[in-house]
Amino acid sequence: MLRQVCELIPTHLVAKLARETRVEAKCRSFSAWSHVVALVQAQLSHALSLNDVCDALGLWRTPLRAIRGATAPSRNALSHANRERNWELAERLFWSVHERLHAEFPRFAAGQRPAFAWRFRRPIHLVDATVIPLVVNCLSWAKHRRRKAAAKCHVRLGLRTLLPNFAVVDAASEHESTRARELCAGLQDGEIAVFDKGYVDFELLHDLHGRGVFFVTRAKETQRYRVVRRRPATEDERIVADERIKLEVPNSQQKYPTALRLVTARVELDGEVRELRFLTNNLEWQAGSIADLYRSRWQIEAFFKQIKQNLQLADFLGHNANAVKWQVWIALLVYLLLRFIAWQNQWSFSFSRLLTMLRAALWMPRRLAELLRKCGTAAGHFQWLDGPIQSEFPEILHSTVGQPT
Repeated sequence: MLRQVCELIPTHLVAKLARETRVEAKCRSFSAWSHVVALVQAQLSHALSLNDVCDALGLWRTPLRAIRGATAPSRNALSHANRERNWELAERLFWSVHERLHAEFPRFAAGQRPAFAWRFRRPIHLVDATVIPLVVNCLSWAKHRRRKAAAKCHVRLGLRTLLPNFAVVDAASEHESTRARELCAGLQDGEIAVFDKGYVDFELLHDLHGRGVFFVTRAKETQRYRVVRRRPATEDERIVADERIKLEVPNSQQKYPTALRLVTARVELDGEVRELRFLTNNLEWQAGSIADLYRSRWQIEAFFKQIKQNLQLADFLGHNANAVKWQVWIALLVYLLLRFIAWQNQWSFSFSRLLTMLRAALWMPRRLAELLRKCGTAAGHFQWLDGPIQSEFPEILHSTVGQPT
């Protein structure tokens, strides 16, 4: 099973990237390919320590050799590789595999129709970050607070595919707004970006508006503005107000001189109905569509929850920044490969069940497709990352169908 997962990585790709990132010069008996295979095995087996990885690979030396000649490392060799080898190899490996799968399998790249923003035919990008807790007394580079340390993973997620289109791994002390411009750099004319108020930077928002990119975000409670025009009430009971505004604070007004749209809607949050204010640069869409777009942002929260609960992003195999970034990028790579395996084999159950099946059968000499297609006692259809939203925003379940957006 492990061999069939690893063979989704193109032949000689790791060796090529090792030469380009100068990792090959630091490889002796433990090759760059063996390093990647060891970290993939650590993610699939949910290994808690270096000894877990090395002991497991040492017990299965013969079938491991069948994975393009991979070898089992010693504890010191794996630790040294995580600490010294350039983590950019793992990052570039993820994007290379991502690009290859999207190019060779257009249906996989197209994804599925979004459940809540289905009326929009244009690409929708969800932008957010997640904090990965670390051990403060071992990882001083990631010191977040006095008694805490953490890394932060900033992601731009495609709503149709629920796969990352851009990602940055850094220390958690860096605020979201400092990475916002980098995350939104690849957005094109007509596309939609949805993000939380932590990424609000009016200079960036005006740049997006000038490039023809539409955005939907939360307005800050302390934001000062004046109402230019109020739109008439609609039949949608969720909508409290729909206003065109201009910023009043001189610094904000200088950064964003044009008009914005402020939509106030009633939503249920944490069991109680609250009024949330959504900020956008689109002046034509229905107010309910604005609320639905922001509601779809919960998909990226569910994505973070899924990878943190199922992949090994809690116990790290090294203490320095290089080792942590290696492990995070390989975790994203494993997530991508498993999502492709699920699509290829028409897997209708949850991602966690797929990972559990592979973990149990990791060294079995059996065809992966045969195992997955015979799994389960009842047929079913699984909607990727779709469940938590209904409990989060039950008031926005029924959107107006057929209204122009």
